Amino acid sequence: MELITSETLIYLYLLGVMIFAGVVHGSLGIGFPMVATPLIAVFLDVRLAILMTLVPTVAVNVVTIAGGTDQMRSIKDYAPMFVGAIAGSIIGAWMLATMDPSPFRLALALLIILYLFTGIKSSKYTEWLPHYNKTVMCGFGVAAGISGGITNVMVAILIIYFLSQSMTRSKMVPIFNICFLIGKVIQLVVLSFAGWVNSSLIYQSVLPAIAATGGLWVGMKIGSHISKEIYRKILHVLLVFLAIVLIGQFLVTSTT
Repeated sequence: MELITSETLIYLYLLGVMIFAGVVHGSLGIGFPMVATPLIAVFLDVRLAILMTLVPTVAVNVVTIAGGTDQMRSIKDYAPMFVGAIAGSIIGAWMLATMDPSPFRLALALLIILYLFTGIKSSKYTEWLPHYNKTVMCGFGVAAGISGGITNVMVAILIIYFLSQSMTRSKMVPIFNICFLIGKVIQLVVLSFAGWVNSSLIYQSVLPAIAATGGLWVGMKIGSHISKEIYRKILHVLLVFLAIVLIGQFLVTSTT
């Protein structure tokens, strides 16, 4: 008699991924879907991996925002970005429901590589985008929303904007998570109408969401000891990791 089935092992692996991604997000303030999606996609297809991370990501974002400070000021100062994120998330979620997102993964990976190459060529972070320009904010919000919809990753687009502004971690993290939450809620709604999200998926996501928030709590304890310079270096390492994963996913899906 088989005591542990392959389905049980996959589910235990899923819970482990949720805890690990939660720790990463708690430490850095970002990264949950970016880490969880490719690790889950090893055993499931990418679209299903995105669906399985929807509820846990919402839970992680809500807890992160609730534990932050000065959220209302962030909402006021970056309202154009959030409006853009709403529009972009609707477009991205619709594209995920109806189109193959593989080509968009490659485009996002190439954009990340371009940004990293630009950073290497310069000796320091250059403020190459105007500060508090509403049009630029909105444009990055739209781009991040579309990216989040089709690849489950907003953070690459947002990091490019905020590092160009030389913003501190404490100011970036609340804005990141508000954008993430906007994207996930809209994704849930759009994919529900498209028939991809149902009550069974929500029910199956409850325990992973609890595991993710547990990991988040641990990560928050770790994150308070990370310096500003180390934080920036970790962000760039995560971008390299993400670019490699996106290119790998593109190559795998294009050959199957």
